[in-house]
Amino acid sequence: MPPPWLRYGVQMTSKSGPRMLVDHHCHLDFPQFADHLDGLVARAASAGVGAMVTISTRIRRFDQVKAVAERFDNVFCSVGTHPHNAHEELDIPVEEIIRLSQHRKVVSIGEAGLDYHYQHSTPAAQAEGFRNHIAAARETGLPLEIHTREADADTIAILEEEHSKGAFPAILHCFTGGRDLAMRAVDLGLYVSFSGVVSFKKSEDLRAIASEVPLDRILVETDAPYLAPEPYRGKTNEPAYVAYTAAALAKARGITIDDFATATTDNFFRLFTKVPRTAARTIPA
Repeated sequence: MPPPWLRYGVQMTSKSGPRMLVDHHCHLDFPQFADHLDGLVARAASAGVGAMVTISTRIRRFDQVKAVAERFDNVFCSVGTHPHNAHEELDIPVEEIIRLSQHRKVVSIGEAGLDYHYQHSTPAAQAEGFRNHIAAARETGLPLEIHTREADADTIAILEEEHSKGAFPAILHCFTGGRDLAMRAVDLGLYVSFSGVVSFKKSEDLRAIASEVPLDRILVETDAPYLAPEPYRGKTNEPAYVAYTAAALAKARGITIDDFATATTDNFFRLFTKVPRTAARTIPA
């Protein structure tokens, strides 16, 4: 039986050789994956996912994230505090984030930002945490994974104000905001990343934004275990499924998945400068 991505028209080997994708945002330390990490990483490799970045949501649990990254050659990690948890870790200074980021497997900062949908932390606490992580990204040169939900105006205001103090690399991860946020982020030199949400039937507006983001500023991710793309919507997501999201984005942009995979992989290595291309794995042609 052919693998599922072939049955849905997602061919991960092209005539010119293996096609590689990167999942720059997943959560492999989460309990959903505790008992089958080896199989998950193997399935990702079979789907053409050459590298993964598992993302920190609490600095005080960084050791768990780091342990997953240390276990696999092609898995890397971030260090940071999710906006939901911002109020819990405002006592952790920027200098500590910078210190932890010096670990060889840490390739990004965050995720941090603003989430006004749930507001598990107050907007003030989220903003303070966001600015602290921006300072760490500016100092280290590592890209900041930005989480923003239902907070477009405040996210733009903080990004533009902080950018005026000095540039920093960053990605709007799992983008679901409006066009203005995406385009103003691009104007600041940021990248915009899309998850399985872009494959949903009612995401026409999001696909329109994704088709407009410059090809050299777009990334693709899973946010696993959340937001599985069609045809797995509602099920546990995993890095292998980034192939489906890539296919949806390539279709929205009117380009081949070969060209899309090449562009997003090049974008990843341009932004995530601490990840050596030699660490990525591809499936045989």
